[in-house]
Amino acid sequence: QVQLVESGGGLVQPGGSLTLSCAASGFTFSSAAMRWFRQVPGKERELVAAVGSRSDDTKFADSVKGRFTISRDNAKNTVYLQMNSLKPEDTAVYYCNARRTSAPVIDGWGQGTQVTVSS
Repeated sequence: QVQLVESGGGLVQPGGSLTLSCAASGFTFSSAAMRWFRQVPGKERELVAAVGSRSDDTKFADSVKGRFTISRDNAKNTVYLQMNSLKPEDTAVYYCNARRTSAPVIDGWGQGTQVTVSS
């Protein structure tokens, strides 16, 4: 059973930094791509950052390029989202997602962690 537990959210001032963590269990972590999404009320969940099973394969939403970094530690079954130069528009619930499209298929979600950027 896929389990993903996010942590690290909170309140931060504009320009500040936060690091989100997502601890995974119940599947072969190193075989799955890991992604961070975010969602604000009334809007669709949007992809923020993704990292393939190999840590050198990353991609980012245009809105966070140059400010956010995604990384993974396959020995700790954990994926991170380092967020710098935070803006009020980064305020959202951030979700961790594990995805593998080949057998065994994986598509799991965490419960989300709130990030609020405000002075």
